[in-house]
Amino acid sequence: MADIAPGSGRLADRLPQLGFGAAAIATNEWVTDEQATDCLQAAWELGFRYFDTAPMYGSGVSERRLGQSLSNWPRDRYLLSTKVGRLVRPGHPETASTGAGWIYDFSRDGVLRSLEESLVRLGVDRMDVVYLHDPDDHWAQAIDEAWPVLADLRSQKVVGAVGVGMTQARMLTRFVIEADLDLVLAAGVYSLLDHEGLVELLPAAAARGVRVVVAQALHGGLIDGVPDSLFHYRPTPPDVRERAERIAQICRGHGVPTAAAALQFPLGHPAVVGVLTGPAVRAQVEQNLSWMRTAVPAELWDDLRSAGLLSGQVPTPLPGVLPDPLQPKSGEADE
Repeated sequence: MADIAPGSGRLADRLPQLGFGAAAIATNEWVTDEQATDCLQAAWELGFRYFDTAPMYGSGVSERRLGQSLSNWPRDRYLLSTKVGRLVRPGHPETASTGAGWIYDFSRDGVLRSLEESLVRLGVDRMDVVYLHDPDDHWAQAIDEAWPVLADLRSQKVVGAVGVGMTQARMLTRFVIEADLDLVLAAGVYSLLDHEGLVELLPAAAARGVRVVVAQALHGGLIDGVPDSLFHYRPTPPDVRERAERIAQICRGHGVPTAAAALQFPLGHPAVVGVLTGPAVRAQVEQNLSWMRTAVPAELWDDLRSAGLLSGQVPTPLPGVLPDPLQPKSGEADE
């Protein structure tokens, strides 16, 4: 497995098609430090070279656990992203409103402080990608105060790329239009179960050369039949669960794991450069990579369209096994 090529191109175009989301190694209470380390080591051994985290995940635990593994790997051989807009502040009076050990802060000082604290927890001297994290109810401060800080850090080459990560497409689209982003992290809004991102977000991103990284393509296992799984972090409506089962039936008819189709589906859009999964243990890392290397025939996408589960306008991946999913999506982002 080749490492991340240094190159002189845009950093957003050098992201691998499959990245490691480091939330589950911190937010599942049963995952120990040792299990998290083993999970990350498995990812490294298999060739994962893009790792995404945030102060929010486990109120700093994700960054700390990830940092312990990063200390064993050469800094120039992987890409790393974190997020700003939330400060880890256990015991702070404002944590009552978040239900966790962190507070919102999209001020200039808050952004700089958050990034500085993340660097310390991660044990690194620089960040490749920085996202504004879920500024849903903080649009004014995020666009007026936080965004200029990220743009300035990028212009000074303190960070390589900047963007916004959210679970809603509408405000992501607004950021794409009103700010000079490199990329967005779109969670749960472009998947086999949710095409909302195709309405405005993905066309706007494609028109402006903004790259898209997709998270929650599996919707916490809902697409793969995991019992009691949530849809957009809420109880799954019956019609969505029925849709998931119909998709699964068609995938089974082609001998393809539903999760394989779901993970590969977003990469069919020219603006999407990669997907993130959130494994918690070694076996899940191996499974995610196997799904990304599973051949998905064109007939499967055709059958989903015939069943009304995909519209004719939804782009789908080319048939066959993807090129190495741990390498960038070669030459397709500008098509």
